[in-house]
Parts: sequence; C-alpha cells; structure tokens
Amino acid sequence: MAIAQKKTVVRQFDGSLTWGYLPQSGFVAGETVEVLDPAGRVIPLLLTQIKTIAYVKDFNLDQAVDPEQIGRRSFLSRPRSDGLWLKLGFRDNDVLEGLANFDLGFIESLLDDRGLSISPPDARSNTQRIFVPRAALVSVQVLGFIGSTPKQKTIQRASATIQTQLFDE
Repeated sequence: MAIAQKKTVVRQFDGSLTWGYLPQSGFVAGETVEVLDPAGRVIPLLLTQIKTIAYVKDFNLDQAVDPEQIGRRSFLSRPRSDGLWLKLGFRDNDVLEGLANFDLGFIESLLDDRGLSISPPDARSNTQRIFVPRAALVSVQVLGFIGSTPKQKTIQRASATIQTQLFDE
C-alpha cells in the first residue's frame, strides 16, 4: 500500500525553501529527508539544516517570504484541544508555540523521525502541522498539559457540592 504524500514547505536555516511532498511520518532516512518536489524529482535535504517542515493546505509558490502563513507564533490563551502545550526555542533564537498530541505517535516521532510534530497556534492558517527536527532546537518548554475530563465525573462533583450545601443549612 502506498503511503499518502502531503504538501509540505521545508524551511532551512540558511533561509532557503523547498516545496514538495512528504508522508506524515517515517520520512527520515539516515541523516536526510528526501522531498518529492512538484516536478517529480527527489531532493535530499540534510536533517541538521532543516528548521521546520510545514504541512500546508496550499503551496503558495508566489510567496517566497512566508508561504507557510503560520500566522501567530504563540497562543493568545490556553489552548482548547488536548495535548502538550510546548514552547520551542530554535538555534537561530526564534520561538514557536504549538500543541503536540501526547500519544504513541508523539514517542514514535521522537524516536523514528528524530523530532517533534506540533499543531500551530492558529488553526485557520495555511499550516496544519509542523515537524521540527531535534537538531533545530535548543530548548523545549512544556507550558501545560491539556486533557479532557469525563463529563460523568464533572456531574458527580457538581451534585456532591449541591448535596453538601443542602444538608449544611
């Protein structure tokens, strides 16, 4: 079965951009990432030179400065989705916040692809996911863990509070 290729914009530390296609995981081969460009050629890129791999809705080939259109680089308030709220510090002193799914895929990404996969702060932007190689980072700060609580427990706590108030009077 063929692995689905997604549209990506690869940003390197030297400022160059590479548009192409990559699967969502398992794309690191040794120390390189092989990107299939829109013309059908395979372009090998060194993992140590890659800053981010942005999985995008549209390539935006006419925008050479910001084709990813990430928008905000930090959350305005606490994220609403479940996961690890992370603040990533890059080698070039850039900072980016994101939300990582805290599941088996998170661990596989760290081990197999040697990096982190996060959702950007602005869910309506052109970028849907961002992969950041470990070699691009100087710091990772966990700002919080956002998890959902089962509704049943919330209802039980609320009813227990009401009951104690009724009998205390």
